[in-house]
Amino acid sequence: MNLQNELNKAGGFKNLEHLAKQVVEGFISGMHKSPFHGFSAEFAEHKIYNQGESTRHIDWKLFAKTDKLYTKRYDDETNLRCHIILDNSSSMHYPKVSNFSIDNLNKIAFSALASASLMHILKKQRDAVGLSIYSDNYDFYAPEKGSDRHHQMLIHQLENTLHTKEESKQTETYTYLHQIAEKIHRRSLIFLFTDMFQTETNEDKLFEALRHLKHNKHEVVLFHVYDKEKELTFDFENKPKRFIDVETGEHVNLYAQSVKENYSYAVEVYFKNLKLKCLQYQIKYVQSDINQGFNKILTTYMIERQKFI
Repeated sequence: MNLQNELNKAGGFKNLEHLAKQVVEGFISGMHKSPFHGFSAEFAEHKIYNQGESTRHIDWKLFAKTDKLYTKRYDDETNLRCHIILDNSSSMHYPKVSNFSIDNLNKIAFSALASASLMHILKKQRDAVGLSIYSDNYDFYAPEKGSDRHHQMLIHQLENTLHTKEESKQTETYTYLHQIAEKIHRRSLIFLFTDMFQTETNEDKLFEALRHLKHNKHEVVLFHVYDKEKELTFDFENKPKRFIDVETGEHVNLYAQSVKENYSYAVEVYFKNLKLKCLQYQIKYVQSDINQGFNKILTTYMIERQKFI
């Protein structure tokens, strides 16, 4: 089924859960080409066998097909707790998009659909998921649960976030990451979607907050969401243009070509430093260009899940 057609039928992102299902099904269909070959066919009902576990629940029929050991899962089994954190500041609503499509996403739409896709997998795996959304306020919090009702509530919240204009909403990342960290008590896999454009600019405090997220043996994955064409390579027409900071309202008038080289170099250095700093604090750092689809997001989840359990 063509995902673009589904987006058009749904009127953009009105049915986020259905679109997430399509994203996941497309990803799974391509898994036979990936290191997870053999895991895709039954991954909703099975988990990888870990040495030392009881062998009584090994699915020997699946072993005959895949030459890998998997154990059957049961309805009441929850192996993973996951908390998704979404930056909902004004910069995440760039670029302005009137009608979302799979080929026309801004950062918040990409992050919401990626989050919904992760939630879809977690639901099928019978795992517990929670959600936090922040900007210049702690906009929303839900603890980790695995019920269908909870899942629908989170999807509804993501849809509301997409269709709410966030004008002059600044990014107070490290303020709210500390608060979120205090709410997650049991060991969890934490995914943070943010463009890393901060109104709070103290880098030490930012990474202190990220490190706080890792307390209680949590694992943290930072999905650095950005529009490579506009925000990294600065690909704009070379004519007089006003560039406005959507969070503070500050602006500058210039020709794009006059600053492109220096701008791109500065941003590349910033990205590189973020990556090195995350490596230093043992935070998984994943650059996520909104124009490159969702396979990197879902592959990261698969890798981190296998390490986590």
